[in-house]
Amino acid sequence: MAEASIPVRSLRPLRPRRRPERPRLVLATILTAQLMVVLDMSIVNVALPQMQRALDFTPTGLSWVLNAYSLAFGGLLLLGARSGDLLGRRPTFLAGITLFTLASLAGGFATTGAALVAARVIQGLGAAFAAPATLSLLTTMFPEGRERTRALGLYTAVSIGGASFGMVVGGILTEIASWRWVMWVNVPIGLVVATTAWLAVPHTPRRHGRFDLAGAITSTLGVSGLVYGFVHAASDGWGDSVTLVSIALGVALLAAFITIERSAEEPITPLSLFASRIRSGALLARMFLIAGAMGAFFFLTQYLQDVLDLSPVRAGLAFLPLTAMLFVASQAASRVLVERFGERIVLVVGASLTTLSLLWLTRLDAGSGYTDVLLSLVVLGLGNGLAFVPLTSSALHGVQPHEAGAASGLVNVAQQLGSALGLAGLVTVSGHASRSVDLAPGLGAVARAHETFLSGAHAAFQAATVMLVVTLVLVTFVIRREQVPAEVTVDRG
Repeated sequence: MAEASIPVRSLRPLRPRRRPERPRLVLATILTAQLMVVLDMSIVNVALPQMQRALDFTPTGLSWVLNAYSLAFGGLLLLGARSGDLLGRRPTFLAGITLFTLASLAGGFATTGAALVAARVIQGLGAAFAAPATLSLLTTMFPEGRERTRALGLYTAVSIGGASFGMVVGGILTEIASWRWVMWVNVPIGLVVATTAWLAVPHTPRRHGRFDLAGAITSTLGVSGLVYGFVHAASDGWGDSVTLVSIALGVALLAAFITIERSAEEPITPLSLFASRIRSGALLARMFLIAGAMGAFFFLTQYLQDVLDLSPVRAGLAFLPLTAMLFVASQAASRVLVERFGERIVLVVGASLTTLSLLWLTRLDAGSGYTDVLLSLVVLGLGNGLAFVPLTSSALHGVQPHEAGAASGLVNVAQQLGSALGLAGLVTVSGHASRSVDLAPGLGAVARAHETFLSGAHAAFQAATVMLVVTLVLVTFVIRREQVPAEVTVDRG
């Protein structure tokens, strides 16, 4: 009997562990990594005016500082998720964080716009491999029930609030140091995350399979072609040959992507996930919601600094009420409101509030003050915070266990593509309106610049409001589902 017990004890360390030895350290590592990835989508917003002056960006070229990151991140997310399954989540996570950190270091030393955009692409590549691993590690490291629900609640708060918190951090760094520190700040944080992940995060087993490289390449290049066409139209018009070729090529590549996924042995995106009206509607609604909100950030940041003449620090702090409302509303939705009133009511109320906040921004002018902006930010934070929890749950509705990873990846993809395509579309609308403005004679240079910008911003805010109206229609009439037990809904959110 004694001999039989020896091999049993020797095998125990080889078993997959549901709970890490240091769960708090693992959770802190995961949340910090997620904050880095999400925050980097917005931290550069407040620094955009300085970047434009330092690196001589055109107004449309400036949008690529944001779009380059979003496209690489969103386009390669599914490949990153697949890599975690095949190669193990720990090494995939470490590789992604390391690449992200090195790209941040290089971006801070950029001397040309092209070099900065290239660094942003590589940052997005690293984030695409790190982000899926964070959520997968969290859900596998913590057991079902109260412990996992709390961990997921913190993860959701970080994911939602990170974007607006980035505005605050970016403003402080830009004012105290320079725009370069919005890139360099990731270096010490990345080193700490990589070190703690190496020490605390357990290994996960590898799985045999093939990478769907053809699907990843065609989807990424296809979406990039569409976005480039939209941005190019902002400066050169819809009849320009480069605009038309870019959009046509993007559509052709996306059609090829669908064909590839239909016949792929192990597709990067199982098309069966789109068979559900609820899931498809939730993903589409998420894209429009993010498109309108992120576009508003882009123009509102410039309005605060260029029109209201706020410093980068004050402009960043101006977004603090948004961060606070996002956190409060998301926690209220996940812990109380969804369980009491149901997902659909909370989702419709959230989308309605977001629509009203963007509609309010259309009335901003040179004489408006921060009070007008504050009201919109508070309502925007409440709306987004209420909407995201049930929207995420609906996007995962009815997903089979073997497709859970791909479905979770699609949620992140919808968010990144909504940001990139939405911003590109709003920049196009803004550019057309700015070129068409009829300025009164006798205006000074500053007044002319303000009127030109405001004309484009008004058109962009109106287009963003239309995007949110589409979101409201989708959540009201398309995402209609049978009632599910409250505890299941809360766990998924």
